Amino acid sequence: MSTPLSELPIRRLTMGDLISCADLSEDRGWPREEHKWGLLLTAGTGYGIDDPAGKGLMTACVVTSYGSGLAAIGMVLVAERFARQGVGRRLMKRVLEVVGETPVALHATPNGQPLYEELGFMNTGRAEMVCGYFHASGPAAEVPTRPATAEDLQAVLRLDTEVFGLDRTHMITRLPAFADQLRVAEEGGILTGYAAAWPNMGTQVVGPLIARDTETAKALIASLAAGTDRPLRTDIDVRHKELLTWVKKHGLEPIAFNAVMTYGIPGLPGDWTRRFAPLTVAAG
Repeated sequence: MSTPLSELPIRRLTMGDLISCADLSEDRGWPREEHKWGLLLTAGTGYGIDDPAGKGLMTACVVTSYGSGLAAIGMVLVAERFARQGVGRRLMKRVLEVVGETPVALHATPNGQPLYEELGFMNTGRAEMVCGYFHASGPAAEVPTRPATAEDLQAVLRLDTEVFGLDRTHMITRLPAFADQLRVAEEGGILTGYAAAWPNMGTQVVGPLIARDTETAKALIASLAAGTDRPLRTDIDVRHKELLTWVKKHGLEPIAFNAVMTYGIPGLPGDWTRRFAPLTVAAG
């Protein structure tokens, strides 16, 4: 006699589940994103339910904790054969129980947004995904950038904490190994921005992108584009209208919108005016 779906155990995922997580992504028509899954499973905590038929995972998600200030939920997926049977809702409820009083944030696809709203999440922002080959044109950026060095790490961490509003040391210190490029902008010896580009399937994802102003953000994107022959992909806060117009003018095409949603907090902490793109999009 088979066990009802509502009684199947929810367990912690490990790096040993990486291929099953990628298979689950592929099952739902997402890119496999093994590189991103690897980062999230090591820096965060994965949760999932095994398919009772032994066919990998039925559902999965990852929680990245930033202390008591915020938990980010990402990669919320349910295998197509178990869709619309309450599996994702059960997993999300369990995760919310685990994080307790900690505020929660996620990026929601249009498909996932209704469930999150039912669970009490509020729509507090919007990000636009753009992708394409960056075509440099016009005068060169006036803001100089350069590859980050090991000596820049502490300054990057200080700037990131200031702008993000919480300590992300456990994520940011993984960037040099995770990303193909990590670049910084500085003026008078003071770091004014930094950005990473990391491999994801056939693209280079730009994120995080933190900068003093839009011109600095443009310079960082242009410098990352110059360092790869792959198309760029990034998710930009829609309030940064000037940057979105600029990247589209230089070849990146709009792909989709994701809702930025929060639970237990009226909006993301930190300074959105200097936060242009996230490290990874926690979509579901």
